[in-house]
Amino acid sequence: MERILSELVERLKSALADQLVSVILYGSAAVGDWDKENSDLNVLCALGQISPRELLKAEPVVVWWRAQGRPPLLLLTAEEVRTSADCFAIEFHDMKTYRRVLYGADLIEDLTVENSFYRAQIEHELRAKQIRLRQKAAELLAKPERLVKLLVDSVSTFCVLGRHALLLSGSEPRWKKTEVVAGLEVALGRPLSAFNEILAVRESGKQPGGAAAASLLERYLVETDALVRFVDALAK
Repeated sequence: MERILSELVERLKSALADQLVSVILYGSAAVGDWDKENSDLNVLCALGQISPRELLKAEPVVVWWRAQGRPPLLLLTAEEVRTSADCFAIEFHDMKTYRRVLYGADLIEDLTVENSFYRAQIEHELRAKQIRLRQKAAELLAKPERLVKLLVDSVSTFCVLGRHALLLSGSEPRWKKTEVVAGLEVALGRPLSAFNEILAVRESGKQPGGAAAASLLERYLVETDALVRFVDALAK
């Protein structure tokens, strides 16, 4: 991870020169919960300006980064970083708590993320992901292996949003997914067996099949709905 991040910074510096203001690592990798097989490397690149000229210069770096299966670089101008905390409340809330400045200025330190924007984005993202999960699952009920893969692919996002729900409700910060689920079980006052089973599948790679997959989906939908209702009940 350190090698790839160092190479990214050097490539960005070479391509963008004095237009590169800051490179910041955020997400699980910034707090040591990074797993080579399952975790992303999330990187904010702040530039002085972003015009077609800068995008053209950055193109070889972006193509190289994406060719390795990494998520897209978050390209913002320094001014956009300073003025977008209301639009990207979740992302900037994460960065306020967990980040590593890989190059340049720490543009996050003085940002303020208001709870009203933070709460609204958490609920919006939860409801959107829940709807998307239902839509995709409706196409896969007769295909248990693909259905389980859908659940495994989705659980990380729901854990991230669940962690933010806990933070919004006043709970202590936690990062590891199993700890987030344990915290949610306390906050929601109910076990989250489907979440735990899906995390176990994610870790082991051993998949349930047939009716077990459909039952897992049924319980998972109940539990994600409980999480949505928990956030909806928090002070607006």
